[in-house]
Amino acid sequence: MKKILDILSEKLEKAFEECGYDKVYGKVGISNRPDLCEYQCNGAMALAKLHKKKPIDIANEIVLKLVSDKLFEKIEAVMPGFININLSDEALTNYIKEMSLNKKFGLNTFQSKKIIIDYGGANVAKPLHIGHLRSAVIGESLKRIGLYMGNEMIGDVHLGDWGLQMGLVIEELRERKPDLVYFDESYKGEYPKEPPFSISELEEMYPNASKRSKEDEAFKERAAKATYELQTGNKAYRAIWEHILNVSKTDLKKNYDSLDVHFELWKGESDAQKYIPDMIKDLEDRKIAYTSNKALVVDIAKESDTKELPPCIIRKSDGAALYATSDLGTLVEREKDFNPDSYIYIADKRQELHYTQFFRVANKAGIVSEDKGLSFIGFGTMNGTDGKPFKTRDGGVMRLENLISDIENAVYEKIIDNRDISKDEALNTAKIVGLSAIKYGDLSNQASKDYIFDIERFISFEGNTGPYILYTIVRINSILAKYKESLGLEVNVVKSKDIYEYPSLNYEYNVDTSKLLNSSSDVEKKLKLELSKFLDVIEGSWKEFAPHRICQYIYAVANAFNSFYHEVNILREEDISKKESYLALIDITKVILEDCIWMLGITAPKKM
Repeated sequence: MKKILDILSEKLEKAFEECGYDKVYGKVGISNRPDLCEYQCNGAMALAKLHKKKPIDIANEIVLKLVSDKLFEKIEAVMPGFININLSDEALTNYIKEMSLNKKFGLNTFQSKKIIIDYGGANVAKPLHIGHLRSAVIGESLKRIGLYMGNEMIGDVHLGDWGLQMGLVIEELRERKPDLVYFDESYKGEYPKEPPFSISELEEMYPNASKRSKEDEAFKERAAKATYELQTGNKAYRAIWEHILNVSKTDLKKNYDSLDVHFELWKGESDAQKYIPDMIKDLEDRKIAYTSNKALVVDIAKESDTKELPPCIIRKSDGAALYATSDLGTLVEREKDFNPDSYIYIADKRQELHYTQFFRVANKAGIVSEDKGLSFIGFGTMNGTDGKPFKTRDGGVMRLENLISDIENAVYEKIIDNRDISKDEALNTAKIVGLSAIKYGDLSNQASKDYIFDIERFISFEGNTGPYILYTIVRINSILAKYKESLGLEVNVVKSKDIYEYPSLNYEYNVDTSKLLNSSSDVEKKLKLELSKFLDVIEGSWKEFAPHRICQYIYAVANAFNSFYHEVNILREEDISKKESYLALIDITKVILEDCIWMLGITAPKKM
């Protein structure tokens, strides 16, 4: 289905061509002055100098060609040469009807691609903290938008499960429990299947060991030796490492589940290690990598670079591998196992150099062909209301589960104080609404920007917040429920088989959308205009990897609906055809909003 802007642009382009001008000047955009018009074309301004004419004269020529077209309610030339456009209500209403009859409202999904999206970045033996929030929330949203666009999306948590932190935990465990069989060199039996520590013990061991390694050189050396032995096949240490992975993964999955974030792959840095020796040998044999100051490096600079980029270090002078080495090995593995069409990596924007370096090495070495996309999305810092990185009250790094709990409790207090609702229902609603506050608060900001995490503002039921969007959906559901109950009918509900089925996939409208009539008020037309932008917004948000565009859109839709709701007596309307038209319109609104929040990783409660 064509986007509304494309339909308008085609009309204008044809008119420009018929008047002897290049049709490229007929592009139409949404007006930034909605008080004057809905859409605008500025092509005449650009053509004036080229054709030595006044822009207003060119604009009048174009308008003369289109003034009788039923697509337009108004099309006029205004000084100094703008073409202002209002869509006819009949055309707009027919467009909304057509959207409602099409899967995904007529979205053109094009050719499906297989895309790996790397957005976890969690480390085993460590709890998820506030710094892991943005990667998880942005990544999950982009994966869902990609799925909605018809792609096969493969999310990989890409765990940090290799390196010195493993040796540190092993040595800390030895200090605490020296009698374990893992540390008995004479032991030849099978190692226990049950882990020798709980998740709370494990999460305590790593920071203690890390701190001690900075103060005790001998301990640090023992940890380095344990790391080396682990990586070279020590069976006892491998058994401990397996316990670390299993205990950590169980806890990480629980925490990611509480965020409604889910991964198709739970691969780690360790999975790539077997590919690294052959990869390094190949880089050396083909003279792509060379030795510099005893380190193995690859030059990545290009003549077109505007700033100097240092070589990528593949192996340090002491023989140790780096993150770039591991990431390149992971690419080798992903190409072998999945051969995707493209990759998306999501991480702190301060890691941009790292991604630039290893992307270029991957292309230079032919690990990934240059026709495959390697995209890095760098996100900004989540700050507290003081403008500094978000911390706990005592100045520490906040655990993610504690942040979620704090917001759920704040929402619960707000709900239980102001609504007639049972405790259990309030708790369940608080979980859903609290998650919307966290995710929408993050996603409504452009990913690359730093932003202020303000709990009081994010949990508000008013303004540009997740709870406000959910409250709008709940309000629509309440109206539809009352209408269906008045007819003695059941309200249709979305019945998704799994989390990756978007709401409209199985939805049947509560009101026949053919009942939709031309608008009888400005607020009704305004709501239709916002709904008509859906295709452009979703395509644009995917093309730009920009979930914040969806947030902007649903906030505009929610505002348009609430203005309509406050001005129009939907259920009290005595004209049956008008009432059914109103109900059909809000039914479409509800499903569009629900598909959009699904793409953000949010769901709506039954009541609020």
